[in-house]
Amino acid sequence: MKRFALLFCLLLVACGPQPAAPTPSRATASTTQAVVNIRLPVGYIPNIQFAPLYVAMEKGYYRQAGLEVTLDYSQETDGVALVGANNLQFSVASGEQVLLARAQGLPVSYVLAWYQQFPVGVVAGTQQGIRTPADLKGKQIGIPGLYGASYIGFRALLDAAGLKESDVILDSIGYNQVEALLAGREQAAVIYTTNEPIQLQARGFAVDVVRVSDVLQLVGNGLITNETTQKEKPELVRRMVQATLQGIQTALANPAEAYEISKKYVEGLAADDPVVQKQILAASMDLWKAPKPGYSDPKAWENMQGILIKMQLLKGPLDLSQAYSNAFLP
Repeated sequence: MKRFALLFCLLLVACGPQPAAPTPSRATASTTQAVVNIRLPVGYIPNIQFAPLYVAMEKGYYRQAGLEVTLDYSQETDGVALVGANNLQFSVASGEQVLLARAQGLPVSYVLAWYQQFPVGVVAGTQQGIRTPADLKGKQIGIPGLYGASYIGFRALLDAAGLKESDVILDSIGYNQVEALLAGREQAAVIYTTNEPIQLQARGFAVDVVRVSDVLQLVGNGLITNETTQKEKPELVRRMVQATLQGIQTALANPAEAYEISKKYVEGLAADDPVVQKQILAASMDLWKAPKPGYSDPKAWENMQGILIKMQLLKGPLDLSQAYSNAFLP
């Protein structure tokens, strides 16, 4: 597997409960300021997980900040590469993608932590007795592939238990984890904690979930830009960060409203099982909550870099101070 290919293989999934109502955004644009068109790659198909973006668009937070945002559902490969080349100013990406991109010479920078917990884990039927990372030893485990956030998170779980890949039987099964477990083809599967466990339980399949976030703090999905935009257009970055953050906070404070707004943007959502979709939204919201909304924890970046070095995906430490910034938060 080539390192460059691994840089660009990440699939997002997921999306729940309620904090205090958000404070008004400070990212309001001048009435005479020209509107800036923003094409924002999110790396996945329209989905309830993007509820905060839909809320920010629908309630006018981006417009109030002088931005006209259009979501781009193409692959994350495009988003990271285009932002790194300064052909786009923003994208949504996960922390490991930022570090791998920088190792390839792409000057991307993470400016808003959306997911405060890494959303990857391993799910198994309760009969398998997999409740800790150590319980993975000797198990046959399905994984989408040896790339992206799923693979990084799985290796973090193995590392937490002192295990190697050779201690498990790992099968690349694509995104068919639910079907593989229901059919008994795998004993466990690497999943996004906000999606497949809920889908399985909805089908009457009792599960245990081993979460990466329970053993190690890593950097989840967030908003990225590039060094040129940071230096030359810092106010643009600030407005984009704060309007997006306002969307996140409003969605957290009003999940029912966020769900209804999302129906306008996600084709078929109104026809899906509302119980399941609302559970997915609720589970995702749990991962967005933070004492300091949008804040990147330096320790999470150190942990992420350490895992990538152990996996030999990074040759050595990078300058993490260039990889992320909290300077654009309210």
